[in-house]
Amino acid sequence: MKFPASVLASVFLFVAETTAALYLSSTYRSGGDRMWQALTLFFSLMPCALVQLTLLFVHRDLSRDRPLVLLLHLLQLGPLFRCFEVFCIYCQSGHNEEPYVSITKKRQMPKNGFSEEIEKEVGQAEGKLFTHRSAFSRASVIQAFLGSAPQLTLQLYISILEQTITVGRSFLMTLSLLSIVYGALRCNILAIKIKYDEYEVKVKPLAYVCIFFWRGFEIATRVIVLVLFTSVLKTWVVIVILVNFFSFFLYPWIIFWCSGSPFPENIEKALSRVGTTIVLCFLTLLYAGINMFCWSAVQLKIDDPDLISKSQNWYRLLVYYMLRFIENAILLLLWYLFKTDIYMYVCAPLLILQLLVGYCTAILFMLVFYQFFHPCKKLFSTSVSESFQAFLRCSCWRRRRQKSCDSLGKTDLKSSRKQEEIPSSSRRSPEPTHILSAEELCSA
Repeated sequence: MKFPASVLASVFLFVAETTAALYLSSTYRSGGDRMWQALTLFFSLMPCALVQLTLLFVHRDLSRDRPLVLLLHLLQLGPLFRCFEVFCIYCQSGHNEEPYVSITKKRQMPKNGFSEEIEKEVGQAEGKLFTHRSAFSRASVIQAFLGSAPQLTLQLYISILEQTITVGRSFLMTLSLLSIVYGALRCNILAIKIKYDEYEVKVKPLAYVCIFFWRGFEIATRVIVLVLFTSVLKTWVVIVILVNFFSFFLYPWIIFWCSGSPFPENIEKALSRVGTTIVLCFLTLLYAGINMFCWSAVQLKIDDPDLISKSQNWYRLLVYYMLRFIENAILLLLWYLFKTDIYMYVCAPLLILQLLVGYCTAILFMLVFYQFFHPCKKLFSTSVSESFQAFLRCSCWRRRRQKSCDSLGKTDLKSSRKQEEIPSSSRRSPEPTHILSAEELCSA
C-alpha cells in the first residue's frame, strides 16, 4: 500500500497558506489598509469553504449520520480530520486481515504491441485510501485556482504599487505559487488517470519534475503579465479577464447545446435536477479558472458520463498555447507603451524578453513531458515529434506551392508584356502553309 504523500502535501499547503494569509491580513489591518485586508481574507476563506464542501461531497457525508465530521468541517478543520483518518487507516492496514476484498481488472501498458490484463485484489482499507486521495486531489485543484491564483495576483499587485516586498507577503506568494503548481500537477495526473482508466498508470519521478517545471514557468509568467498589465490599465484588465473567463465558461455549454444530448442525470443519484445544474456550473467555473492561468489538461464534456473527454486533441492544445502566447505578447506591448514612473528603473525590453522566453520554456518542458515522460505515450496514435515533423512538411509544401504559383504568375505576366511590346504589323498571323497531297507529289 502506497504512503499517502499526496494527502500530506495537500494538507500542508492548505494549512500553511491559510495561516500565512490570516497573518498578512492582520498586518494590513494594523497598517490601516482595509481593502487589502478584505481581499486577502476573501481569497483565503472562500477556497477554504469550497474545500470543505468538496470533501463532504466526495465522501457523501451529507447523507450519513456523522455530526462530528460536519461540525469539524463547519469549523474549517475538515482537512486536518481527514488527514488524521487517512494515517489511521494506513497504519492499521498491515495489522488486520480484511475478510472482504474486491477484484479490479487493469490492462498493462502494451509491450511489443500486446497488452495483458491483470487482476488485483483491493481491500477495504486500500479502497478508503483511494477515495481520500481522490478527494484531496480535487480539493487541491479547487484551492489552487479559485484561491491561490487570485491571491498570488493580488499580493504581487500590492508589491508593485507599494514597491516593497515584506517577509509575510513574500512567504504567502511563495506558498500560493507552490499551491497553484501543485494543483496543476494534480490536474495533470487526474486527467491521465481518467482518460486511461482501464490501464494501470505508473507516473515516474522524472515526469513529476517535468510537470513541475512546465507548470511553474507557465503560471509564473502568466501571473506577472496580468499584474503588469493591471498596474497601467486597470479598466481594460476587467475586459480581458471577463473575455477569458466567459469564453472558457460558456464553451462546454455551447458544445453541449449544439450536440443535442439530453441533460445529464447520472452525476449523483441523490442530487435533483437543480443540484446537478449547480454542480455542473461549479465545474465549468473551475474549468474557466484553470484555463485563465494555464492549460487545464482536460476538456470538459457535459454530455459524457465522466464529464471529461477522453480523446487526446493535439490541435486544441496547439491553438491554446498559440493564442495565449499572442495574448501575453500583446499585453506586454501595451504595458510597455503605457508604463508609468514606477517602472523607471526597470529595463522594460529585457523584462518582456525574459517573460516571453519563460513562457516558451514552459512549452518546451511540456513537449519534453509528452515526448519522453508521459506514462501512456505508447497509446498515442502520433507522438509530439511526429506531429511536429508533419507540421513542418505541411508548411514547407505550402511554401513551395506558393513559390511555384508566384513564379507561374510572373512568367505569365512577362509573356503578356512581351506580346504587348510586339508591333501590330509583326503580330499578323502568318498565312497558312499549303501542304502538298500525295497525288500532287506524284504528278510533279
